[in-house]
Amino acid sequence: TRMATAAPSGCRSNLDPRYYRLCDQKAVWGIILEALAALGAVSSVTFMVALLVLICKVQDSNRRKVLPIQFLFLLGVLGVFGLTFAFIIQLDGSTGPTRFFLFGILFALCFSCLLVHAFNLTRLVHGRRGLSLLVMLGLAVAFSLVQDVIAVEYIVLTMNRTNVNIFSELPPPRRNEDFVMLLIYVLFLMVLTFLTASFVFRGPFTGWKRHGAHIYFTTLLSLAVWVVWIALLFVPTPGPQWDDTILSTALVANGWVFLLAYVVPEFQLLTKQRNTMDYPLEDAFCKPQLMKQSYGVENRAYTQEGITQGTEETGDTVYAPYTTHFQLQNRNSPKDFSIPRAQTRVSPYSDYGGRKDVS
Repeated sequence: TRMATAAPSGCRSNLDPRYYRLCDQKAVWGIILEALAALGAVSSVTFMVALLVLICKVQDSNRRKVLPIQFLFLLGVLGVFGLTFAFIIQLDGSTGPTRFFLFGILFALCFSCLLVHAFNLTRLVHGRRGLSLLVMLGLAVAFSLVQDVIAVEYIVLTMNRTNVNIFSELPPPRRNEDFVMLLIYVLFLMVLTFLTASFVFRGPFTGWKRHGAHIYFTTLLSLAVWVVWIALLFVPTPGPQWDDTILSTALVANGWVFLLAYVVPEFQLLTKQRNTMDYPLEDAFCKPQLMKQSYGVENRAYTQEGITQGTEETGDTVYAPYTTHFQLQNRNSPKDFSIPRAQTRVSPYSDYGGRKDVS
């Protein structure tokens, strides 16, 4: 039976006590986090729609290939903001499995997308060909599925398939230990993403380093958020009654870090025109060898010309990057390159007077 206690100010009298934190004006943290999470969820949906609208305006093919990864990332961010409500609502048989299952899965999805994007940038910043769209999607899904398997196994073993109230019945110290242990793989993804993003700054093509900086600072701030909430969770000073507040605050904070440190800066570069300085000449993938015609050398019609940067002009051959492999040649040369033919010469004695017929 429900306790016959008056509902807190701001809540309806017939509201279930589990939802008091969503409207209790005395426990303001619930209302503030609820508002920030709702605003973050609306912002995530807005960015997802904008991503679909602007996809046709993206000129750079390598930036266009990353759009599905970024859309998948925004889905994860939307889930992070939505999961905040499961931590504001009181822990019970329905919110317990949701917390333990989705927390790691959503963050694993987000950091897997960042990891794949960072790895693709390490190739582009060194002048190599970027990963294909399907390869990046496959890697992101594969990295995140590892956490799915871990979470499913933990939920099944802990609940014994039927006991959904086990999470609320566990002592708070044991529950917090299991919660953090379940996220070890997510921490590994975070560190790996941070290290991969740091390698982006070492390449010669600086146009991609700004994208790497977005991932680098996003992961750095996320690591700081995680260190703080894990430390507060195991410090006995706040008390177990603050566990939900700490975790829901961590979700909102990390969600806004994703939006402000990664999504917003990436959208500013989304429709940026393709810069030739971001790529090696001919994309350095199948650059043609410039051939120059030589004269007076028997059995050598062409000799190989050294490759140089930019547009070159050697003789009558003009080399321009980002053109076909068959270079155009000017035909203004007055020289005659025809093969000389044998000709019959007039004998110098043809006009000799002695051979003239005397009439």
